[in-house]
Amino acid sequence: MDGQRAVQEPREIDASGLPMEQAQAVILDALRALAERNEPFAAVLLMPAPPEGRTPTASGDAPSAADRIRTLKLIRPGLAALCRGLAFVAPAHIPAERAEAIHSGERLWGCPTTATQDVTAARAWAEDRMRACGISPG
Repeated sequence: MDGQRAVQEPREIDASGLPMEQAQAVILDALRALAERNEPFAAVLLMPAPPEGRTPTASGDAPSAADRIRTLKLIRPGLAALCRGLAFVAPAHIPAERAEAIHSGERLWGCPTTATQDVTAARAWAEDRMRACGISPG
């Protein structure tokens, strides 16, 4: 960026009402679109509650786990370069593999992450991450 500093709100990606496989695909697609803008960003990710009982298998219209992993690998360089932080808003009781992915931070996502049950706290964290990089949230 040149001498001008962007005024930018953290992006909010709401996948809270979707089945998990679709939610993951929506989030990855939104993160890919943000990275393609070639501007620094932070995002608040509203995650769905886990279904009661066993986690259902992916439906035919949801990308497979392998496709989601491939997508993450493709967008990770853009996240590492441009994403100032991902704040996951998730319910307290989530499956262990989801919790591990959320808390894996830079190792998986290429950028800092945090997780909370409080959307206000997530927004504040994302705004702080933007400010720390010299970008004023609007």
